[in-house]
Amino acid sequence: MRIIRDLLGMSSEGERSGGDTIRRIADELDRLEPDHAKYLASFAFILSRVANVDHEVTADEVAAMEDLVIKKGGVTDSQAALIVQMARSQQKLFGATDDFLVTRELERVANYEQKVSLIDCLYAVAAVDERIFNAEANEISRIGRELKVEQADLSNLRSRYRDFLEARKGLTPGD
Repeated sequence: MRIIRDLLGMSSEGERSGGDTIRRIADELDRLEPDHAKYLASFAFILSRVANVDHEVTADEVAAMEDLVIKKGGVTDSQAALIVQMARSQQKLFGATDDFLVTRELERVANYEQKVSLIDCLYAVAAVDERIFNAEANEISRIGRELKVEQADLSNLRSRYRDFLEARKGLTPGD
């Protein structure tokens, strides 16, 4: 967890005010292998990056992110909730500054299959409300380029979500 805290810019002092439950979860996360912890922190931050494109993260998006962190990270529900909450907070506070830095860190620690899987997860989070706005799709494409995912793979993933894409539905934000 210390790695997750450090990567997301959270001090242990700030977490002490969160209560015993958070401390217990944090202690459990401290037992994660360091590279896996870095991967999870980056993964959750980047999920939050897409969810926050419209400056509003819905409860459904949070639930989707937590589910993906559980499935991809092999952590408990409570651990996933803490990881996602920390990532959301840091992304909201420092997103513009840290977006590229965190994505670059994930590009360094993840294998190609994990990167492609993340892009799929980003589309899943964006599509949770059954529509993907152009801004979300553009951000996912930008992340794919930052992760050095091949264009053919990006196009293939995008096509899997084509029925949700704003351009196909004629949607504009606010519809």
